[in-house]
Amino acid sequence: MKVVAINGSPRSDGNTHILISSVLEELQKAGIETDIIQLGGEVVRGCSACNRCWKNQNRRCDLENDCVSFCIEQMANADGIIIGSPTYFANVTTEIKALIDRAGSVGCANRNMFRRKVGAAVVSASREGAIHVFNSITDFFLIEEMIVPGSGFWNTGIGFDKGGVLEDEEGMNTLRTLGQNMAWLLQATRRSM
Repeated sequence: MKVVAINGSPRSDGNTHILISSVLEELQKAGIETDIIQLGGEVVRGCSACNRCWKNQNRRCDLENDCVSFCIEQMANADGIIIGSPTYFANVTTEIKALIDRAGSVGCANRNMFRRKVGAAVVSASREGAIHVFNSITDFFLIEEMIVPGSGFWNTGIGFDKGGVLEDEEGMNTLRTLGQNMAWLLQATRRSM
């Protein structure tokens, strides 16, 4: 089993990365292979509404000048997907929004290719707005017919400066619980297939 995590923060080693890593550590303890893709800070385009994903049905976005098709390929090959984003004006980063729009179109155009994968949102915030970010990512998973594990609370961590989320004990515990529940769910769905 494999989980791919996509970090939408331009800070590759900032608070969003720390939170994602805490989830991945729990997955690794359960023997699940993990990988993280740094999307934040890359130049990515939003969906151009060309609808070629619907015409081609080749599991790819027709826009090939950035790394989104690579992310979509990694998502398609994984059993579980984590999408992490910091909170930017109560929303996801532009890179994550582009990924959601383009991967969502490709997924739907290819007979719901993400169906029944396990998906989890991971959100960092300096203060407020994280719930909208969490909902935006989770809505993508639900539209794609994915399975979303709970964590006892929303999968968020609070911290402004790099490493600040480490002081958010409740947030860190929530993310560890998410990793444990995601591992259990991945193993349970694997057994039922």
